[in-house]
Amino acid sequence: VQLQASGGGLVQAGGSLRLSCAASGSTVSINAIGWFRQAPGKQRELVARIYSGGTTNYADSVKGRFTISRDNAKNTVHLQMNSLKPEDTAVYYCNARTQGLYGLTDYWGKGTQVTVSS
Repeated sequence: VQLQASGGGLVQAGGSLRLSCAASGSTVSINAIGWFRQAPGKQRELVARIYSGGTTNYADSVKGRFTISRDNAKNTVHLQMNSLKPEDTAVYYCNARTQGLYGLTDYWGKGTQVTVSS
């Protein structure tokens, strides 16, 4: 599975950004796809994820502000980020998880920087 992320950038607090991640390769094996982020000096954390059945889960810190969606025809997932806060500043990584004979495998895209100014 290969992941190509786009979007990100610099925005003022209260603004919006949209991240997109296009998956290619063995996409039929993906059972969850989403976004993680890593701020300087902090561990990488889950932001939002959508499962093959359509179930979503979000970090508590982004609930009500971020929305994850997917376009199955284009094998693309989007993360709409509204009401952005300076603490959302981080490098965002697209992640896809597959279920195979030997368990779960994680694939990562290149990170994209999101910077929210106060």
